[in-house]
Amino acid sequence: MEKAIERQRVLLQHLRPSSSSSVHGDASSLSASICAAGDSAAYQRSGSFGDDIVIVAAYRTALCKSKRGGFKDTYPDDLLAPVLRALIDKTKINPSEVGDIVVGTVLAPGSQRASECRMAAFYAGFPETVPIRTVNRQCSSGLQAVADVAAAIKAGFYDIGIGAGLESMTVNPMAWEGSVNPKVKSFAQAQDCLLPMGVTSENVAHRFGVTRQEQDQAAVESHRKAAAATAAGRFKDEIIPVATKIVDPKTGDEKPVTIAVDDGIRPSATLSDLAKLKPVFKKDGCTTAGNSSQVSDGAGAVLLMKRSLAMEKGLPILGVFRTFAAVGVDPAIMGVGPAVAIPAAVKAAGLELDDIDLFEINEAFASQFVYCQNKLGLDPEKVNVNGGAMAMGHPLGATGARCVATLLHEMKRRGKDCRFGVISMCIGTGMGAAAVLERGDSVDELSNARKVGTNSLLSKDAR
Repeated sequence: MEKAIERQRVLLQHLRPSSSSSVHGDASSLSASICAAGDSAAYQRSGSFGDDIVIVAAYRTALCKSKRGGFKDTYPDDLLAPVLRALIDKTKINPSEVGDIVVGTVLAPGSQRASECRMAAFYAGFPETVPIRTVNRQCSSGLQAVADVAAAIKAGFYDIGIGAGLESMTVNPMAWEGSVNPKVKSFAQAQDCLLPMGVTSENVAHRFGVTRQEQDQAAVESHRKAAAATAAGRFKDEIIPVATKIVDPKTGDEKPVTIAVDDGIRPSATLSDLAKLKPVFKKDGCTTAGNSSQVSDGAGAVLLMKRSLAMEKGLPILGVFRTFAAVGVDPAIMGVGPAVAIPAAVKAAGLELDDIDLFEINEAFASQFVYCQNKLGLDPEKVNVNGGAMAMGHPLGATGARCVATLLHEMKRRGKDCRFGVISMCIGTGMGAAAVLERGDSVDELSNARKVGTNSLLSKDAR
């Protein structure tokens, strides 16, 4: 950026009128500065190039079916440790340089899970000097962890951080502990915070006219795309194999295994098969086990730092963390969250929806996924191109970190034709979250503007 400003200064010297033909006051009004003309000039480029918060590595475990899958006998800390270790091994960073590890996690008791995460950091090789904490914003917790780390680095709290996610829905199933405050009956929206998530799915389908067939078709597509991605090896770069054990429930015999493939994907899923499933949450409803996200176990981790530091260390830049937005919506239809959060995050980046090349939207339920995609008018060819949670699973606290890994590795594969990506999910009790990421090698210090084409305006802001 400094070079660009210097070039402006030199050009302005040639443009200044001579003192004999002009008033000095007029000439002094010309000055070199960073262009702030809006999206078509630098899409909200408000800081220097080296201060970009970048992602240099993002990995996840396979996602496995709760209580029945490959991780049913794996301790939660043994899920998190391998992805944390992978960040060290694959980037060769000194673990003592990490300023903080933030782990998104939802269902486990807070103090116990915080201790398990600290234990996992030690297993992974981090010294006692590296702190760790947890964060819980329900289904967006993994993404919130990444956003928290990005914000902390931007604020100068530390130079390198890790945003991660962890959930074992085998060990910690969804349940309410203790009694409910009777005051909740006096506040309708507070009462709606207690609705089962499947009921909110039925509410979305009923209120916005999402049919059972549309939902089942979305589920079939999710499985089809996830199966194709697995067969093509598109998840291999993001999945870290986990050495663990499977215990025979009848004999108690332990079998050592290495889990490296998502085990909830059903390549043979068909509309006719899904149509046979009965509604789960409402007698005459349309939300079934087949068109809902799978209950799963898994973990993910993302390594962030400033671009200047990544360049100094010679680390490849997988992506740039541009913006994050969390919004509130009606708890009774919590699934609409992405339809509100995505425009907020995209606008904060100085972009429009048409500028986004890929979307990774969590498929909590087909009803809300279909609604959000239709509401925003998204091209289906850009959305969940490798399948989603209906096929792979939704380990609540880990999903955000999983989505970061999946999105960035797909953007890397697509290269120059894929610049911006969005991650989003709905959140229990009525919220939505979204983040805008940019492919790591799509921008450099002196050529960071989008092509405008035939538009003669300086910026869309001038329209």
